Amino acid sequence: MLAFLQKIGKSLMFPIATLPAAAILVRFGSDDMLGNIDIAWVQYVAAIMVAAGNAILGNLPIIFAVGIAMGLAVDGAGAAALAGLIAQLVLVAVLGSVNDKLDMGVFGGVISGVTAGLLYNKFRNIQFPEWLSFFGGRRFVPIITSIVMAILGAILGVLWGYPQAWLDSAANWMIGAGPLGAGIYGFLNRLLIPTGLHHVINTVVWFDFGTFKTAAGELVKGDIPRFLAGDPTAGHFQAGFFPIMMFGLPAACLAMFLAAEKKRRPLVAGMFLSIGITAFLTGVTEPIEFSFMFLSPILYGIHAVLTGISLAVAYIVGFRDGFGFSASFIDYLLNLGLAEKPWLLLPLGLAFGALYFVIFYFLIRKLDLKTPGREDEEEEADMVGMSGDEVLEAKAYHTIEGLGGVDNIQQVDYCTTRLRMTLKDSEKVDEKELKKYGARGVMKISKTNVQVIIGTSVEFLAEAIKNRIKAGNPPLKDESIEITALKEDAPTENEAFIPGDFEMPITGKLLPLADIPDQAFASGAMGPGFGIDIQDGFIQSPVDGKVVMVFPTKHAIGIQADNGMEILIHVGLDTVKLNGEGFETFVEANQFIQRGDKLMNVDIEAIRSQVPSLVTPVVFTNSQGKEVTLKKSGYQEAGTASIIDVK
Repeated sequence: MLAFLQKIGKSLMFPIATLPAAAILVRFGSDDMLGNIDIAWVQYVAAIMVAAGNAILGNLPIIFAVGIAMGLAVDGAGAAALAGLIAQLVLVAVLGSVNDKLDMGVFGGVISGVTAGLLYNKFRNIQFPEWLSFFGGRRFVPIITSIVMAILGAILGVLWGYPQAWLDSAANWMIGAGPLGAGIYGFLNRLLIPTGLHHVINTVVWFDFGTFKTAAGELVKGDIPRFLAGDPTAGHFQAGFFPIMMFGLPAACLAMFLAAEKKRRPLVAGMFLSIGITAFLTGVTEPIEFSFMFLSPILYGIHAVLTGISLAVAYIVGFRDGFGFSASFIDYLLNLGLAEKPWLLLPLGLAFGALYFVIFYFLIRKLDLKTPGREDEEEEADMVGMSGDEVLEAKAYHTIEGLGGVDNIQQVDYCTTRLRMTLKDSEKVDEKELKKYGARGVMKISKTNVQVIIGTSVEFLAEAIKNRIKAGNPPLKDESIEITALKEDAPTENEAFIPGDFEMPITGKLLPLADIPDQAFASGAMGPGFGIDIQDGFIQSPVDGKVVMVFPTKHAIGIQADNGMEILIHVGLDTVKLNGEGFETFVEANQFIQRGDKLMNVDIEAIRSQVPSLVTPVVFTNSQGKEVTLKKSGYQEAGTASIIDVK
């Protein structure tokens, strides 16, 4: 049941994503903004904007029905969306014929979307006899949906009066309870985030609670639509989030940064700055919340309480505001004309910012809470110097492996900041591996359901994972992630590298490591070594030993010398994108080799114009802490001995 509700919560993000557009259109076209300018063409544009925005706000039940059906469908198909639309239209018509006083609002759209999505998943591949085959498969889904919704609508027409009365009573109580009702909602809103069910309660409060009749006689429901329509009683279930999103949580970031170990502050500074600014400007706070939610649950409990207090206090002091997406600086500026006492945000924000900072900093230090920068150190993947696409591919590959591999993954879903995975066995999940490659937390909901907290880039990662699963999660084409494996078994002190054993692997000009035109190599992040501006495509083994790996794109080879030193020969820069074109290899993994054995041949003239540089890094990947200096310089033939010194 929890997993099912979480799927609905994820599906709610489709229709909710339309709200910012509606809010912006309505606000800019309203009478206190563009509508207040006494120029004919501006008035015309303003009227169009208001009409367009209200077209979204006035049809939320249909939008929710279509969006949820798409979200629940296993492949997000358009046929499911059509079925959702049909389900909502049938439901409204049947309810009206049974009892014209019933109005299910957005909740009716949710029921229609869930029904259509489930029916799509069940009947999308149904087969009929040949004479009925036209109506089989996806074409059958709208048919069965209309029949089921007609029956369901008839049942709800008789029974819905009771839950509608209960919901109205609950809404009236919460609205009538004033600060207490707002505070309870704020507390539950944050408390349910770990399960993803906060979307469900948000949908009810923001889109169903309360009613308001506009000047045109239109009935509007829900705290957000009522606020945007000018209801002077709406916004109390939104205003209190502004001090938390814009001030409280960024202050928590500052507290966690200052509480981090001094040597690790530079490592977490960028993360805290980024997610703090994101919260302030956009109201997306889950990256902050997930940074301490699992490491220090006590802080998250305090955060939920403070959020509830903020909503209650905002209600008491008369600060009333609303948003189209989240309680952010952007929404605050956009709705200044509708807000009541908007200037109160500054003192409220500073007060809650101070509370968050003091409480977080004190408890982190006093209780030694494992917030970022204080947790037990774990190995992290080094992806310096990789392009955005390469980092994404690397994270997707290792996330799949951390989830138990392709065979363990049954379904990939995601919401705003987290992957929602259906697995065969959650016990196969390797949390350390997932966190090593970017996960901020892992939640095992059940034996088969796992959530992996990623951040706002989760959509891109999820799509990359889906593509990799379809292809069987092939080995990475990027070398820098795989090199991590080469760094694990460093030689002992009595296995000192003998420089004379190492020969020039390629004919070319020797370069110090710092002169390699790539930061990942030049900085030594990949290990000490040197570069060769190659003049020949023939590459031979510089040592006696064994081939550890030949990269699938053939542009690099890893070798383990007999004395334990591990060597990476990476031909050119950014040559991974060539996918092996222009490269020919003559060895394979686990093959024993001797100095001078032919490793590969490169058509350097063919690839020269396709890559930024032919400078070839040669690095010792398990030799961090050692220093490699060149004993020779300039042009050297392949096979030249005693070219380096290692200390």
